[in-house]
Amino acid sequence: MKRKKHQAEFEHIGRIIDTIIKTYRRESDSQLVRVWSLWETVLGAPIADNARPAAFKGKILLIHVTSSAWIHQLQFLKKEMIAKLNAALGKELIEDLKFKIGPPG
Repeated sequence: MKRKKHQAEFEHIGRIIDTIIKTYRRESDSQLVRVWSLWETVLGAPIADNARPAAFKGKILLIHVTSSAWIHQLQFLKKEMIAKLNAALGKELIEDLKFKIGPPG
């Protein structure tokens, strides 16, 4: 088999995703993607070890959590978490958090 003369170089997935999001989503949606990189820094290791952002639906962030006990605990911290995340994002982009038992990030 012959090898192609011009093999494409690998590109970091983050750049590809960012390009796709900018093409198909509103500007605020692409800013929301920053939540994944800010998560542990903003909310701390104990929360990050047991809860990870999973998806967005409008201004609602779905969080996958390791157990029902953690869901219960995070319900008490929800307003504080939203405030910290929005402050880190520099805008009021998240209005609500929904918690669901799911696979860790």
